[in-house]
Amino acid sequence: MQELESLAANPRVTVRRNGSPDTEGKCVVYWMQRAQRGVDNHAVDIAVQVANLLGLPLVVYFAGVSNFPHANLRHYAFLNQGLPDIEADLAARNISFVMRCAPHESHERLLADVQAAMVIGDENPMRVPERWRQELAARIRIPFWTVDADVVVPSKLIEKAQYGAYTIRPRLYRMLPEFLQPYENAVAEHAWKRPRGFLADSVHEDMTRGWKDLDRSVGPVEAWKGGTHAALKRLKLFAGPMLKDYETRRNHPETDGTSCLSPYLHYGHIGPVTIALAIDAAVAANPDLKSARDSYFNELIAWRELAVNFVKYTPTYDSVECAESWAKKSIAEHARDERETIYTLDQLEKAQTHDDLWNAGQIQMVRHGWMHNYVRMYWAKKILEWTPDVATAMKCCIHLNDKYFLDGRDPNGYAGIAWAVLGKFDRAWFERPIFGKIRYMSGGSTGKKFDSKKYIRQMHALQEEQMSMFSDSAVS
Repeated sequence: MQELESLAANPRVTVRRNGSPDTEGKCVVYWMQRAQRGVDNHAVDIAVQVANLLGLPLVVYFAGVSNFPHANLRHYAFLNQGLPDIEADLAARNISFVMRCAPHESHERLLADVQAAMVIGDENPMRVPERWRQELAARIRIPFWTVDADVVVPSKLIEKAQYGAYTIRPRLYRMLPEFLQPYENAVAEHAWKRPRGFLADSVHEDMTRGWKDLDRSVGPVEAWKGGTHAALKRLKLFAGPMLKDYETRRNHPETDGTSCLSPYLHYGHIGPVTIALAIDAAVAANPDLKSARDSYFNELIAWRELAVNFVKYTPTYDSVECAESWAKKSIAEHARDERETIYTLDQLEKAQTHDDLWNAGQIQMVRHGWMHNYVRMYWAKKILEWTPDVATAMKCCIHLNDKYFLDGRDPNGYAGIAWAVLGKFDRAWFERPIFGKIRYMSGGSTGKKFDSKKYIRQMHALQEEQMSMFSDSAVS
């Protein structure tokens, strides 16, 4: 069918398994994983177009896997909060949403139960999700496409690993006029009728119930609520009254000056195109905001899509092996440098260091599930200074990043750690002990760039407040 071939040629589409749709199929299935939203989602839009072309209903399927790498209760709770939004937003587009949670989340079983004619999925550059896609493509016998829905510029158009933001930025920005366009959010023409006795889990219940092996040691964070509707509310605030002060407040961790959208971006509750269009609209209404927009786009588009590019083209993105040649040489030359202070992972996790600023950042991570990016850089560099070697520093950073951050287990996190610990995307600096030519950050200079004492007080107050809450709960 010529129309399907035209859709498959979309730069966002990767054909994982070619062929014609099953003529006996009863629906098109979109397997939602990375882009967890029912609106402003290129994968949903393309799936709707395919379903309408075939004269079939669209079923969106979410698999509640119980063993997602490094995920714990904190992550699943935030994800769970977004599911009702997905169901409601899809229903408004005449699309059915089906969730099956472990141990009933088999993709092949779902495709057989609904008699899928073909399946659409998300792109995800991370190692394990990419393997899932390859394995599914090898096992099924119907067409399988994936859609790059969580970047502005389709990742495959940047055909190789980029050295830094300065190399990828002009390539991305040249393509913005083509890809920074409003979504269609088309409606499905045919409704799906759920078969009698069809197995599905409620999005309004705890998806983790019955998961005996789930890590429940890290609890949800009350300050955050997951979901597209919460993300859009935060975007409205940021693109509204907050944007004018972004450039002056963005590097001040003691203030609410950043978008705070990274957890929502990680789960796909909102996409970067939606955010960028809202910022552009604010600038159209007030041209004085152009500089703030340009500064924010550098983070949202240039650096974020550099991180995706890094993970996509660097299999060793979470190890010392991903360092550049100059950094590897410098690391080897300083491998035996003596550390004045060494902390164990347990001490780091409990914020038991001599550095009040570092401890405050760690408290923010553990208690709040988030950390200001400026403090994150300092946090990771100090772990390099306080652990026996670079490989140990990488492991500690990744363990804590993945365990506590709501936006952990993400290309941005791995790229940020590689930048701080390995000098990735950076240049060689002046030689110094331990760090070699990798950029150094001192507590003294870092703490002078914002009101660090206020930030430290805020984080200790957060810790005391939560400890009091837990104590009151125990008494009651």
